[in-house]
Amino acid sequence: MMLQQGNHQVQFKPRLVDSVALPEPQPPNLLILDGQQRLTTLFMVLLSGQPVVIKDQKSQKLIKKWYYLDIEKCLDPNSDRREAILALPETKKLQTSNGVIDISMPCREYLIGLFPLSKVFFFSEWRSKYSKFWGYNSEKLKLLDTLELEVLKKFEHYQMPVIQLRESLPKEAVCQVFEDTNTSGCDLNFFDLMTASYCADNFSLRDDWKRRETRLKSLKVLRSLRNTDFIQAISLVASYARRQKALLANVNCEKLPAISCRRMEALKVSPEEYQTWADPVMRGFEEAARFLHSQKIFDAIDIAYPIQLVALTAILTLLGKQSESEQIRSRLRHWLWSGMFGEVYTRGHEVRAAHDVLEVPFWLLGGLPPTTISSADFSVYRLLGVRKRYGAVYQGLSALLRLQGAIDWSTGEEINDVLYFEQRVESHHIFPVAWCRKQGIEPKYYNCLVNRTPLSASTNKKIGSKPPSLYLKQFESEGIFPTKLNDMLRSHAIDPTMLRRDDFEGFFAARARALMSLIGNAMGKPLNVEPFEASAREYKNGNGNGFHQSISINQ
Repeated sequence: MMLQQGNHQVQFKPRLVDSVALPEPQPPNLLILDGQQRLTTLFMVLLSGQPVVIKDQKSQKLIKKWYYLDIEKCLDPNSDRREAILALPETKKLQTSNGVIDISMPCREYLIGLFPLSKVFFFSEWRSKYSKFWGYNSEKLKLLDTLELEVLKKFEHYQMPVIQLRESLPKEAVCQVFEDTNTSGCDLNFFDLMTASYCADNFSLRDDWKRRETRLKSLKVLRSLRNTDFIQAISLVASYARRQKALLANVNCEKLPAISCRRMEALKVSPEEYQTWADPVMRGFEEAARFLHSQKIFDAIDIAYPIQLVALTAILTLLGKQSESEQIRSRLRHWLWSGMFGEVYTRGHEVRAAHDVLEVPFWLLGGLPPTTISSADFSVYRLLGVRKRYGAVYQGLSALLRLQGAIDWSTGEEINDVLYFEQRVESHHIFPVAWCRKQGIEPKYYNCLVNRTPLSASTNKKIGSKPPSLYLKQFESEGIFPTKLNDMLRSHAIDPTMLRRDDFEGFFAARARALMSLIGNAMGKPLNVEPFEASAREYKNGNGNGFHQSISINQ
């Protein structure tokens, strides 16, 4: 895919294809947008006349190779032609199990029968020297005729599809065309286009990002941060600043600049705006990491919505020192958990981020609550319906349990401490699957989050398939006092009484209510748990009244 040059409003700084050397490079008529690696490889192997620079897979060092065709092998109909390609070091000497291949002199190529791929488009010259070396032997000439017909002509006549974009296309359209036509799944993202565009102003966006990336990714919760995330945060802040400037200038409300981090808006971020906001946004990401750590979200895999991290960063950047007050942090917590458990970032996430950047700072400083909070809701049926070990609800609930100090039952350590030393903590069953099956309990109940909690692998191994009454006695026999063990269970929002008598129905109802209360407090709003209240009031001592059979879960 090529892009015509000539539009002075959309300037990119070009660079030569690797291995191309020109005494006086001229402004190009076309830029390569897609296919650069393939074109570079083809040029280096077939046209450069130089050894090809590659990275060794084992040592990761740069080495140089020459590529040759074994003439007889590539013409053998019973052989795989790919196996006829030889890669020789720069010296053109290769040690093999059958001895040394030495073609450091052209005559050795003729003698061994290896054709250099660097001569594909200069075949007549090579053929002349080869024929002279063999005294114009008819068999050798016939072999070359076959090579030319079956192999080399295919290089000369290969039809390569080319898409040529007109110079009048805006940058966002270039992105869109690329994505619509590229079938390999590789996106030409706006960071790539901005990098080329900024180079025209003698600013290396890629180099600047590399310096920042190392520092940001040293924080575990930011280790999956992408260059596009960083640009989106800058786009939100820069567009917010444009809007504020327009408000001060009394611009009509209908004409106020939009706050956005979508591709079209991100591409409008000028080099000057980037350089103005890059440092503050970087501090914003670091402050976001600190805030998430306070919410016991330690790792990038614990972030349900990366775009919410971008919005959080933009909000913290705009608030600056104001974000350090306890009142604002408390409100930010409600916003964070409302966005996560309300799953409001599932669709239209970039639009939601823009709304939050506009509404949250206003709310934090005394205005109306943002729509992320006012519209967020969480149903008890959602809690019962989640059975997978990923997603916003699972990630959020795991963090909330860590936040309230969930303790590992075997070691007596807080789950947070177990994670700090990078030991495995996963969502494990409280009532083991094997026991639940024997009791006739349905999978949709024993596999849902109500019957799961974060525990270390060693603790889960001790639980095995034993009922709670037995594995709790085992923990006590190892030296844990019953009152201490009860406290550990409560740290996971579990009623110890129900667990000690293997009462699944009572446990299920009590823990569902406890988890709903935990989530509601995090979101800053009461949540409805009516489906459990009637059953809880009627519940009596013993094995229950079939409560688990009366729950209706939306599938």
